[in-house]
Amino acid sequence: MTRFPLTALRSVDLLVPDLALAERFYTATWGLTVVARDAASLWLRATGADHHVLALHAAPQAAIRSVTFRAADAEALHRVLASAQAAGATLLAPPAAITEPGGGLGATLRDPFGAVFRLVADDEQRAADAVSPDRPERLAHVNLNCADVDATARFFESGLGFQLTDRSKLMAFERCNSDHHAVVLAEAPHDGLNHVAFQMAGWEAVMRGAGRVIDGGHPIAWGPGRHGPGDNVFAYFIDPFGIVVEYTAEVQQVDDHHVVRGPSEWVWPPGRTDQWGIAPPKPEATKRAQLAIRFAAP
Repeated sequence: MTRFPLTALRSVDLLVPDLALAERFYTATWGLTVVARDAASLWLRATGADHHVLALHAAPQAAIRSVTFRAADAEALHRVLASAQAAGATLLAPPAAITEPGGGLGATLRDPFGAVFRLVADDEQRAADAVSPDRPERLAHVNLNCADVDATARFFESGLGFQLTDRSKLMAFERCNSDHHAVVLAEAPHDGLNHVAFQMAGWEAVMRGAGRVIDGGHPIAWGPGRHGPGDNVFAYFIDPFGIVVEYTAEVQQVDDHHVVRGPSEWVWPPGRTDQWGIAPPKPEATKRAQLAIRFAAP
């Protein structure tokens, strides 16, 4: 198996206009647990070993602040910083000890298209909880909107060390470990956040978690169903601030023998939007939400 310099999607930082409402949604409804807080921020963990998978920060309007990837080690972090800058990224913060919860060695980059990525090494991890029937284990992937999917994919591959797993007509699927994808790059009118996906223990956990979210007053925004590339089960929701979040499970595991499939091999029959043929067409409101969240201005 290829030894990737970045080994996992660790966490996502979001800006929200109502921190108390965000806490209620992402704990009681979504199933995360607050692990640290200060006056203007919350850090939330799932059931897995990551110190946190989501950080929420008070701000006037909803936005994404950054996506954090874990590096294999400090040497790999420095190596990726060099290759990313050679590929056109801007260094926003050089390597230094992280003072926020989770700790470790960290650095921050802005890619050529405006996305902000934090790289961490030797960050705090914890003993995982017992598997839950309806709570997220970790982040599964982040889907980013891209005005130029192919150019962004080239940056991920040459700059950050990812590998292309599959390419549909509108999306590139990029991996940094055995998961089919940690990042999805989606064709869009502008760059930004499409959605954040949380890994569940299996398809039934997706359904049980979805039931809890529905009970909390948030209808399914798209799904349930099973995707094509990645083969993962999905159910999408929209949080109180218009941010699209997904429960997913059973993503395809790949290795160096995987053969990349192209757009002509990812075509659905007319009227179908997932493998099973049960997911309805994606509602227009969900499509609009998937285009609404941008990276925060520097």
